[in-house]
Amino acid sequence: MSNTVLITGATGLLGRQVVRAFQEAEWRVVGTGFTRANPPSILKLDLGDEAAIHRAANRFPDKCEADPDGTRALNEQATHSLATATNTRGIVLIYISTDYVFPGVPGEAPYAATAPPRPPNLYGETKLGGERAVLSVTGSSHLGVILRVPVLYGETENNNNNNNNNNGESAINVLLDAVWKASSSSSQDADKDAGVTMDDWAIRHPTNTEDVARVIRDIAALYVSSEKKRKEGLPRILQFSAEDRYTKYQICEVLADIMGLSLEGMRADKQGGAGAGPGPKKSAVQRPYDCHLDTKELRELGIDVHTVGFKDWW
Repeated sequence: MSNTVLITGATGLLGRQVVRAFQEAEWRVVGTGFTRANPPSILKLDLGDEAAIHRAANRFPDKCEADPDGTRALNEQATHSLATATNTRGIVLIYISTDYVFPGVPGEAPYAATAPPRPPNLYGETKLGGERAVLSVTGSSHLGVILRVPVLYGETENNNNNNNNNNGESAINVLLDAVWKASSSSSQDADKDAGVTMDDWAIRHPTNTEDVARVIRDIAALYVSSEKKRKEGLPRILQFSAEDRYTKYQICEVLADIMGLSLEGMRADKQGGAGAGPGPKKSAVQRPYDCHLDTKELRELGIDVHTVGFKDWW
């Protein structure tokens, strides 16, 4: 009899790949998603299995700041409720968190899983709140495990089944649109605000959703099958990340080269949007410089942490 896994956020950028990874391993998958629901395998929900993967969250920092109450309700309170339900039923819960629980101060990365978290914004604060809820509720059962991941990219879906792309699902994929816009703009345009200004300061470690899904599946298989080991000391906080490092502007350079487009209409902002004068629209949301995650715990568990090369995937 195959294992069963519940996946929240199953219709999202990462969730779709997680569903696929478990199905390929012949798990019975029950997914929940707020949009793009496809019953009976995907149940349209706001949120007796062996494992649950909790991905559903408000994961856009600017949207979090615009709706702090709703963000806390989803990222913290709903997580606490799910952890309570899974813990009561003896289900292993894997909570997908973020590298934004760390401040990303220059010189601090890579961050160990045991490093003290200091979130730089509300998104990071609420994801950390979700982590603490899971660890607290499952403190004696050891049924909760945290997996922190960085910014993700991968296969997107057409928006509402039409011909429009849905690159906005990912903070990386959406840069394809910025490259197209820059290629049609001119840096010599008389309007000083024309074209695109792109961050060339903060370091990102874009990680492919297929790789993350594979790691989540391997974690679930290990933690579900190793109750004795889990209670005797399997780590409760894990981290996964690609080793590729780019600024957003450097990512645009890679994409422009692949697409055969010019970046003449794009300007690199090396001040991270913090300086005065011409530059990108200043965001009220503080973002870190570099939150690179150390994958030591996964490697020690024997879980494969290889990732597809960023340039190779496209």
